[in-house]
Amino acid sequence: MARFPEAEARMLVRKICMKCNARNAARATRCRKCGYKGLRWKNVERKGI
Repeated sequence: MARFPEAEARMLVRKICMKCNARNAARATRCRKCGYKGLRWKNVERKGI
């Protein structure tokens, strides 16, 4: 993506709930919508591979 680094960080540095697929803050430990503790980092496409 051709955006500036701050914008990319806002969009890509997130955690995703594995139960309801809600987007959560990077520092979250449980989902803001359903309270589930199973969070994963948002997948980020690696460049140059």
